[in-house]
Amino acid sequence: MRRQAGRPQLKRDPLGEQTTFENKPTPLKRIPVFLATWVLAGLGAVVGSILGSAAGKPGLFAGAGIGGGFGVGAAVVVFTKLHWLAPEDRGGAFVGGIVGFAVAAPFAVTNLHTPMTPVLTCGLAGVGLLLGVGVARGWRRSS
Repeated sequence: MRRQAGRPQLKRDPLGEQTTFENKPTPLKRIPVFLATWVLAGLGAVVGSILGSAAGKPGLFAGAGIGGGFGVGAAVVVFTKLHWLAPEDRGGAFVGGIVGFAVAAPFAVTNLHTPMTPVLTCGLAGVGLLLGVGVARGWRRSS
């Protein structure tokens, strides 16, 4: 079993003569990652739609999509800085989060008349991010 890169751990050799650094795997904090991705993707979509509304209805929807993408990207950067996500998982997390948000967007747009559906569908960005991490880790194990 290969170890994943993470924070270095100070470790003494068996004879106690030298100290070395050993990489400790970075654990994925699933629930905080899911919830924070949900919030950041939703917040990005709201801010993007506000900024895009100046260009009319098409700008509103384009702004929401772009803002949601920026929210997912911000989530990945924050999780990496907080050591909630291993650096080698960033690509899979970003792609998975974007795909999850892209799946959520049509449901949110068709149900704008209900206040809860657009909010709840942003959770699909968090689900997608977690699935993307799992797929990326599976690919690394098989190679």
